[in-house]
Amino acid sequence: MLEIIKAAGWPIYPLILASIVSLAIIAERLWALREEVVAPSNLLPEVQKWLSQGGVTRETCEKLQKHSLSGEIFASALINLDSPREVIKESIEESGRAVAHKLDKYLNTLGTIATVAPLLGLLGTVIGMVELFGAFTSSGHDVAQFARGISVALYNTAGGIVVAVPSMIFYRYFRGKVDGLIVEMEQQAVKLVEIIHGHRK
Repeated sequence: MLEIIKAAGWPIYPLILASIVSLAIIAERLWALREEVVAPSNLLPEVQKWLSQGGVTRETCEKLQKHSLSGEIFASALINLDSPREVIKESIEESGRAVAHKLDKYLNTLGTIATVAPLLGLLGTVIGMVELFGAFTSSGHDVAQFARGISVALYNTAGGIVVAVPSMIFYRYFRGKVDGLIVEMEQQAVKLVEIIHGHRK
């Protein structure tokens, strides 16, 4: 691996950095976007039980906020329990926007890496081609410089693709997962509003 890095030249270093950042984001988002952490299915029945028992207090809401992202939305509704339906829905929407922002964390960076990595690879290719053509002079050509130019061009082209493809795949996967989680939380929040106002049991 070290020999490949040496053969690829300095243009490979931005790609290595981009790959490290990409892997870190992918690992973090795989851990953070687990459904049981973001929107656990047993949370709404639990909140419904609290409401039926009249056990919703400020401490309960604070505990709910720390429970999960879905809990943050539910807590915003329960804090305004005695308010009109419109006020509760508005507080849920505000909390929902904050939660959506948390779900999107680092995804723009991952998408940027997926877009920029092939361009970094192309930059390395151009630099390799410059070295390659620099090997030809009026007195002949430098075989070592010619070979180095080819190495720089090919390794950086391959490096850009290797970094970009997984980054784009996971970016699209996480985008779909976030959209699905947001829809799920919206549906649960609507059910909670209906429960609060006695339209659903």
